[in-house]
Amino acid sequence: MSDYKKAYIAGGCFWGMEDLFRTRPGVKDTEVGYIGGQNDHPTYRNHPGHAEGIEITYDPEQTSFKKILDYFFRIHNPTTIDRQGNDIGSSYRSAIFYQNDEERKEAQEIIKIVNDSKKWDGAVATTLEPYSTFWAAEPEHQDYLLKRPNGYTCHFERFDESFI
Repeated sequence: MSDYKKAYIAGGCFWGMEDLFRTRPGVKDTEVGYIGGQNDHPTYRNHPGHAEGIEITYDPEQTSFKKILDYFFRIHNPTTIDRQGNDIGSSYRSAIFYQNDEERKEAQEIIKIVNDSKKWDGAVATTLEPYSTFWAAEPEHQDYLLKRPNGYTCHFERFDESFI
């Protein structure tokens, strides 16, 4: 497991993001939580400024950061600011939390590719934010859609084709 890497993204309600990423090739684990906000030990009821994010543990021999971002831009609407589906507010922003300059540059490249593709009606509004502490969400939020298969989600594959 020491060769595995982690990626941190947010694109609306974390339940749907986790549910779709958990089965992707090379993804070894997913965890939902809070990232990019103002308080330590945030909770579902108290996470000012935090996005509902997902921590993706992946095997870089089976997938890449770019492939993760490619899928990320296919399963949520990156052109809306602080909104996905019925969820509104900064908790539901589209964001990539880069851990180093290489990830930041790769994210910028993918955003340009997505914008140039014109598949979305508007420009990508996804923010690039430096990684900050990822706080795991409460146990009832982990694997939520596995526990409640008919639970709410606004995430689905919008495009069959990859951007890259």
